[in-house]
Amino acid sequence: MSSTTEKNAGDAARDIADVAAVEVITTAAVHLMSAAAVKCGLAEGDDAGDHLDLDEARKLITALAALVTASAPDIGNQHARSLRDGLRSLQLAFREASVIPDAPGDGPGEKYTGSVV
Repeated sequence: MSSTTEKNAGDAARDIADVAAVEVITTAAVHLMSAAAVKCGLAEGDDAGDHLDLDEARKLITALAALVTASAPDIGNQHARSLRDGLRSLQLAFREASVIPDAPGDGPGEKYTGSVV
């Protein structure tokens, strides 16, 4: 590894060291939410439907549900509540976009959150 690469890696490690865990968790959750929204066809613009990919959306929503459920006790109710609300909205959007709906409890992330109907 070059000294420039090592310096950049060291700078990045120092930068992330200054970020609180709750910020890292909520940032990761927001990225998962944004990607899932796009894959559910919720992107803005006339071509939003072109991005619809429910298989990908299912994976993203399930990962989000696991992250939110596991981290909720540690990030506090204020942060967890808004993440849960966003998650629920995505789960409902997924159900609406599905031609063949999952059985209650079998939707994306529902093994972590319980049934969303």
